[in-house]
Amino acid sequence: MPQFSDRYRSLGISWIDTMPLRKAKLLAAGRDVIDLGAGDADLPPPPQVVPALEAAAKDPALGRYGFGMGYAPYREAIARFMKRRFGLDVDPANEVVPLIGSKEGLTHLALLYLSRGDIAIVPEPGFVSYIGGAVLAEATPYFAPLRPEQGFLLDLEEIPEGVLSRARLLYLNYPNNPTAAIAPREYLESVVRFCLERDILLAYDNAYSELTYDGYRAPSIFEIDGAWEVAFEFHSLSKTYNMTGWRLGWTVARPQRVEALALVKSFIDMGHFMPVQAAGAAALDASEEFVPQNVRLFKERRDTAVDAWREAGFDIDPPRATIYLWIRLPAGVPDIPFAERLLEEAGVVVIPGCGLGPSCAGYFRVSLTTTPDRLKEAARRAGEVLEAMQEPAAGLSPP
Repeated sequence: MPQFSDRYRSLGISWIDTMPLRKAKLLAAGRDVIDLGAGDADLPPPPQVVPALEAAAKDPALGRYGFGMGYAPYREAIARFMKRRFGLDVDPANEVVPLIGSKEGLTHLALLYLSRGDIAIVPEPGFVSYIGGAVLAEATPYFAPLRPEQGFLLDLEEIPEGVLSRARLLYLNYPNNPTAAIAPREYLESVVRFCLERDILLAYDNAYSELTYDGYRAPSIFEIDGAWEVAFEFHSLSKTYNMTGWRLGWTVARPQRVEALALVKSFIDMGHFMPVQAAGAAALDASEEFVPQNVRLFKERRDTAVDAWREAGFDIDPPRATIYLWIRLPAGVPDIPFAERLLEEAGVVVIPGCGLGPSCAGYFRVSLTTTPDRLKEAARRAGEVLEAMQEPAAGLSPP
């Protein structure tokens, strides 16, 4: 019997991978489960989206292969969005690649730029595609911890010279999943300078650029001088437009890089179903109307959840971006046992920090993907589990 490849075995299985099955078992047993694990909101997409899909699906020409460059009106809508939102002039024919979700592009980028012996610098915690892409390319991921005392900003000065000499690709994500951290402009300027000096490609994951609060505006990396020389920027319709299952995203880069990534994709997929791309174009063209009201809904959820989790005994500051809370547990309460008990005893799914990497111990992530009432109920249940875990062991006197 053929054995699995070394690449496959290197991927590993995380705590998160076990969640769907464990959740299904609880539901089958009649338990009331509140899933705050995946960033998969319960809200509808823009009202223009489904009619656009229906209309496009009736056109036989759009049922044919989309190929790597996809549906031209979708690329044009992307270019309009980049101009409207960031003031950038992007050529839709030569500087945009439609993606089957940004996750796909982030992974395939590694196949384009990494070889055996190369290193990809990966933030920890960070998105699974950063790791998977490097491993599947037979390169080595180097995990750079995001520390609270540094504002969860990746510190490039801490990376050893021996790593930097082999580094070819740096993944960076702000606003950040899972910490919800935001990056000051001067920090992004220092990253771009660093990549220029070191000849390292920057994969800038900007999936949460539109989900910001309290007056904060997330920039494009291409607003930073020099970024066009060293960067790809990735965007997604998943969270901003409540279209996770539609699998729509894109990347922007220089023409030679766009052409190369499209070529890599041509060996793996034949492009997304073009009527879905037509729906994506409708979503992007509705952004000025839809996104502010969607952000207001998430802000209401954020505010409700922050108050509820604080009342339940957790220390948390309101995040200024994303759809996540990154919550520190009290000293002495380990995150994986807490998440296990919260799931099994209280029916609440969260992501423990160690499920995202060892440097994340003592934290857990909450997704704002359900109603305010359910977020409050989840916090109440979590407070009970936390209280139980902090009680002195039975039969022992407190110190």
